[in-house]
Amino acid sequence: MLSVMGAFAEFERALLRERQREGIALAKQRGVYRGRKKALTAEQVQVLRQQDQAAEAKAALAHAFGISRETVYQYLRRAESDAF
Repeated sequence: MLSVMGAFAEFERALLRERQREGIALAKQRGVYRGRKKALTAEQVQVLRQQDQAAEAKAALAHAFGISRETVYQYLRRAESDAF
């Protein structure tokens, strides 16, 4: 009996996830589902890169721009991959 209930719960969850994926796909087509807004503008990213090349501390950069250190590293990694 328990295994039948477990199988039914798995099936229900699969259906739910499928409907969720379909809804997200439709929202993306309508332009409603865009994701999170960028933390920095393009000009701020350029300033961030310049200050990083000047060997300023990452924590100080994060504090100055009001973002986390991880976000600073993500912007710098993205800058490195864009350069190549």
